[in-house]
Formats: sequence, structure tokens, C-alpha cells
Amino acid sequence: MREATAIGVDIGGTTISVGLVRESGHIEGQRAFPTEPERGFPEAMEKVARTIDALLESAGCRRDELVGVGIGCAGPVNPVTGTIHNPFTLPGWEAANPVRALVERFGVPAHLENDADAAVLGEAFAGSARSLREVVMLTFGTGVGGGALVGGRVYRGVNGEHPEIGHILVDPEGPECYCGVRGCLESLASGTALAKAGRVEGFGDAAEVFETAAAGDEAASRLGDRAVAAVASAFWTILHTFMPQKVVFGGGLMERQFEVFAPALHKRARLAESAWKQRFQFSQAELANDAGVVGAAFRALRGDELR
Repeated sequence: MREATAIGVDIGGTTISVGLVRESGHIEGQRAFPTEPERGFPEAMEKVARTIDALLESAGCRRDELVGVGIGCAGPVNPVTGTIHNPFTLPGWEAANPVRALVERFGVPAHLENDADAAVLGEAFAGSARSLREVVMLTFGTGVGGGALVGGRVYRGVNGEHPEIGHILVDPEGPECYCGVRGCLESLASGTALAKAGRVEGFGDAAEVFETAAAGDEAASRLGDRAVAAVASAFWTILHTFMPQKVVFGGGLMERQFEVFAPALHKRARLAESAWKQRFQFSQAELANDAGVVGAAFRALRGDELR
């Protein structure tokens, strides 16, 4: 008997990834293309739809074998209405509805989640937090996202709102953020923030900041150390707020630089005695940038709760 099949779509500010995912968590096929939000939401959805058709054809899967489509998108999003409300990285897409667009195109159920919620579902389904029910995941890329599983279910605030873990305050004297405060985690440790601060010192992007720091440059080391301190501070808050079984660090920045951050995280974790008593763990994401695709597909296959 063929495994149940769903499509996972991960919409980021720069890239959209689409994957055909089996019920085991295996990605049968995957393709990615630039988001290009300035070209408009309808064009992006047309590219997504054509990519889904191509993946189905390549896998020899008929449309009527498709269980559904899950969509993870850089937030804010509204999972209830299926709409995007993110003028920061998806300008011009305000109130765009990818759920309606894909239901109309494929005639199967579709579900929208914040991309960090999709990522934590993916890691708990088929990644580094496999089968754990109390998990927090942080994703570091253009911004900093965060999602949590509590009792095996995606944690939601009032009216289903997503917790903005990336905007935990870590340094009141830090840089301004669009969220309205100075010194939140995203303003200090996102790829965008590191690149912005790095350009002032003559560096090209976040990767160059860390490469130059490793070579002993004082200015680059200062920026890198500031980001590490910010992540360690937020990590401490997360440990004592959620008491999770595991915290997972993902996204492009952590995929490349996790070992730079790990010593500070170990140091903070050793001091968090109550968290260690709960057999707490932390690690790099296993699925890397595939976590969002797998988690979005899981949402279509099984809902928002591990069973």
C-alpha cells in the first residue's frame, strides 16, 4: 500500500521551497525558487502550483492521491483565516490567502502555519526532536523565528496568535528593531542584523562577519560575540519559561555557525539546574532547511499534534 502523500510549502522572504512528502517523513521530491514578493502574490502562487504538478508527475502520483497541502510562511500569519500579514519580508502580500488559492487549484484541504511552527513540527516528526512532546525551536535566518510544542501540540496564544520568541528582549541598549523595542534577539542575532552591523565595519554579510572573526579580526569578533551573548540570554529565558525536553537551533545561520554558539549555550545550560533535572537537551536541527517543508506536510497529513 502506497504511503499517504502531502505537499509541504515553505514560504520565506527570499526563497519558496516545495516538497512532496510521504507519511514516513521522507521527501520524495523538492524544488525551490526565489520568492520575489515584489512580483506579486498571484505569480508566486502560480509558481507554487506548477511546482506541485511537476513534483506529482515526477513521483508518479495522481492528484487524487494527494491528502492535502501544508504551508509554512514567515509570519505574522493567521492560521484560522489562512491569511498572511507580513509587510516586513513579504511587502504587498497583506491579507493574501495561499490556503484559498491552493484549495481552489487542487481541491484538497490546505493549512497555513507560521514557518517556525512548521519547522518545530518537522523536527519533532522526523528530525532531531523525533517523538518528543515538549520542544522549542529557534530559526535564525533573515529574521529569528520561534515555535513551541507543548504536550505534543503547537503552542498558540490568545486568538491562536503565534509567540514571537525572536523578539525576546535581551539588551535594552541594543539596536532598534521594527518590533518597537531596542535589543531584541532578532535585532542582534539574525542574519539581517549581523549583515547590517557588519556593513558599518566593512563586511559584506553575516557569513563574512564570522569568517573574519575566526581569523582574529577585533571588530568582527565583537559583533559575533554580541550575537552569541544575545542567543545565550534568550536561551536562558526559554529554558525557564517552557521547561522543554529539547531546544532545537535551525535556520541558515545556525546551519553554518552552530559550533560558534554551542559553547555559550552549554555554559548557560549547565547553570540551569532545574532544566537539567528535566533531562533537557539542545542541538542543531537535523533537517536543516527542510524542516519547514516536512513540518508543513505533517500539518496536512496529521494536524498540529504529535500522536
